[in-house]
Amino acid sequence: MRESKLERRLVREVVRIGGRAPKWVSTGNRGVPDRLVILPGGRTIYVEMKAPGKPLEPLQVRWAKILRNLGHRVYKIDSDEDIDKFINEVSSE
Repeated sequence: MRESKLERRLVREVVRIGGRAPKWVSTGNRGVPDRLVILPGGRTIYVEMKAPGKPLEPLQVRWAKILRNLGHRVYKIDSDEDIDKFINEVSSE
């Protein structure tokens, strides 16, 4: 499955649970996660989308570490199963 198809599905599922998932573009900051998932209750989660089986690039690993060290949640999603798990997890909070 292509990354773009997974990304479209993630956005649909987030909207279905009342959130938004805009693309995050940060000029001059390569490696930032692809999507900001903004959920009811003031929750914001960062999501890096990858093609199935593809690892994070070194800059993506670096940004994930920076964000986690600042107390943020960062997910890597590369399958339909990851999307289902993510939606179930954030819906039950």
